[in-house]
Amino acid sequence: MDKRGLRLHQLNENSTGQRHAAIVARELWKIYRIGKVEYPALRGLNMEVEEGEFIAIVGPSGSGKSTLLHLFGALDRPTKGQVFIDGVDISKLSDDKLAELRNRTIGFVFQTFNLIPYMNSLANIEIPLIAGGVIGSVRQKRAHGLLEMVGLKGFERNKPGELSGGQQQRVAIARALTNNPKIIMADEPTGNLDSSSSKEIIEILNRLNKQENVTIVMVTHNLLLTNYCNRIIYVKDGLIEKEVKQNG
Repeated sequence: MDKRGLRLHQLNENSTGQRHAAIVARELWKIYRIGKVEYPALRGLNMEVEEGEFIAIVGPSGSGKSTLLHLFGALDRPTKGQVFIDGVDISKLSDDKLAELRNRTIGFVFQTFNLIPYMNSLANIEIPLIAGGVIGSVRQKRAHGLLEMVGLKGFERNKPGELSGGQQQRVAIARALTNNPKIIMADEPTGNLDSSSSKEIIEILNRLNKQENVTIVMVTHNLLLTNYCNRIIYVKDGLIEKEVKQNG
C-alpha cells in the first residue's frame, strides 16, 4: 500500500487468477502553466481501477477529478508519473497510437452530449465507425442495434433538437459503444438531466457494467448515482482523500 492506503495491483492477470487492472495511475502529476505560474491539478496520485468495476470519482470543483478522467481516457498526458490503460503505458505512445488506443478501448459520455446538431441519431452513432473505416451497411446495422439497446428504436431519423435531454444522452451512450469499448469514461453524464432522465441513464450504465462487464469511471456531483458503484473515490486538492467500497 502507498501512503493513501490504495493498492497497486499487477497490470495483467497472473497465474493466481488475479483480475486484470483496466487502469493504473502511479505517482500521477498534472501541472498547468499560465506564464510562469504553475497550477498543480494532480499531486502524485496513485490508484487503480480493476476490469469490470464501476467507479465514481467525486469531490469539490477544482479538486482534479475531471483532469484525472481526461488522463484515464488518454485525452491528455500527465506532467509526471504514469498511466497504464489496459496494460499499456500511454506516455510511451505516439499521438497516432494514443488515438488508436482511445478508439479501440475507450468510450466517452459527456455532460453536454456532444452530438452533431444537423445529423440524425443514426448518423451521430455512426461517426466513430466511419473513422474506423467500417462500410455503410455494417455501420447502419450496428447503429440500429445500439439505438434499440438504449431504448430509442423508432428515433433513428430524429436530430438532437428533436430529442429530450435524456434521449440525447442515450444517443451519446450508443455512440460511445460503437466500437465495443472495454472502458467508458462518463463525465457528469446526468449533469444536464432531470431526476427521471438521470435514473434512466445511470441504469443503462449499470446494465452495461453488470451484463457486459464494461469498466466504468464516472465523475459526478450527484451522490445518488454513486449507489450504483462498486467504489467511491473522494478527490481533494489533487489527491485521493478517501475511498468507500460498496456492493454497487
